Amino acid sequence: MAYRETVKIKERKAAQREALLLAAEQLVRAHGFAGLTIQALAQNAGVGVGTVYRYFSAKDELAAEVFRVATQREVTAVSEAINVAGDVAEKLRHAVAVFAHRAMRAPRLAWALIAEPAEPAVDTERLQYRQAYADEFEMLLQRGVEDKSLSPQNCALSAAALVGAMAEALVGPLANHDDEALVIDQLQQFCLRAVGAIRAS
Repeated sequence: MAYRETVKIKERKAAQREALLLAAEQLVRAHGFAGLTIQALAQNAGVGVGTVYRYFSAKDELAAEVFRVATQREVTAVSEAINVAGDVAEKLRHAVAVFAHRAMRAPRLAWALIAEPAEPAVDTERLQYRQAYADEFEMLLQRGVEDKSLSPQNCALSAAALVGAMAEALVGPLANHDDEALVIDQLQQFCLRAVGAIRAS
């Protein structure tokens, strides 16, 4: 007779995996992906190395999952920002502010998610999530083109350019701890000008 896990065992395993991912993200927040090792995670989570390997076969898999969970949270925050009340320009301003504010409030994690050299699996996830961000902005830009509050444009191309510009522009401030309000305001102005917003104030 084949062994079948009970509901309690499945729940315990799911809870253990979630606890390991939380501990892994804490390491990335403090030290970046360079500080995320199986040994460091085991120590941080208070478990044996073998326990970690039961859930993650290698650091590559672990790092990709940490990236996926952390970035999905950021994409969701931007998506919610885009859907606030207001016209297209106001929505864009709000989404840019949320993206930048969250990055600057957790600079080490943001650096890890945006630009830190990491495992190939993380780079693969990065490409997918850049597209996820771009998809959110593309829908917003399309609404702006349709209601004529934005200049006619290739919305997919513009959205990808916005995401790339925001990510690259924030790398410097993340390291230099520049004035957050000023950085956000200038980034908003750039994005509004880039897509031809009528009210770029």
